[in-house]
Amino acid sequence: MILAELDVRHTRRHMPTRRVALDASYLPMTGQSHGAALLEAVVAENISSLDEEQLDMLPKFLHSAKKGLMVPRIALRYRLQTDTHGLDRSRHRLLDEHGWLIIELDVHGAAVPQVIGAVMAAASMGQSSRLRALRAIEAAVQAPGVIPEPFIVRRLFHGVPRDRPPLPSAGPIPQPADSEWNGVSSDRRWAMEVLGFTAGSDLGRDDVQRRFRRLLRLAHPDHGAESVGAADRIAELSEARALLLDAVST
Repeated sequence: MILAELDVRHTRRHMPTRRVALDASYLPMTGQSHGAALLEAVVAENISSLDEEQLDMLPKFLHSAKKGLMVPRIALRYRLQTDTHGLDRSRHRLLDEHGWLIIELDVHGAAVPQVIGAVMAAASMGQSSRLRALRAIEAAVQAPGVIPEPFIVRRLFHGVPRDRPPLPSAGPIPQPADSEWNGVSSDRRWAMEVLGFTAGSDLGRDDVQRRFRRLLRLAHPDHGAESVGAADRIAELSEARALLLDAVST
């Protein structure tokens, strides 16, 4: 059973841009505060990857989060945003498996966005829950790498869940239509979606190049596109093309 879930969206490791957003998460703060426990574990796991400058910036970032965060903004040299288009996903969960409390940490993405995502999630809560969540995060900052008992840690390269978390006092959540992507790696799926391919597309080099050229024209300021964000979009399209061309040639 899922007790808490945090979904952090971020640019992939090989992308030059640095962006972080939140996806739908389930972080209950009442009762045993499973949401706070998960946030603390995510930060404890990743906090040691902040460099010296980011660690110096962190107290100010946490102080700002106590009042809620205005997004978009820059924090720890990352752009915080609400748009999740084209971003990778790291999914962390707290599970009850036959009475055992399992912390599942998705470790395939860069570490710093996970810390930022945890703070963003805390800042998005109501005031009392927000302060409780931020206290948990601050405790993790003071004890990097320490995930206390009774939790058992499970580290996954891709933390894709078997089901979606329930919402408090709500009925079943419709399942996303993701089954057609079973067996497709997250990077390949991302690249296919960036270039507009569906899950069952039969990819060929000509198809990839054709889609890339068409979308590149639409994204380029010389053809009427907005200049703001154009460089990121062009880099995204180029990376997706390179990934798919490499896939179809092997």
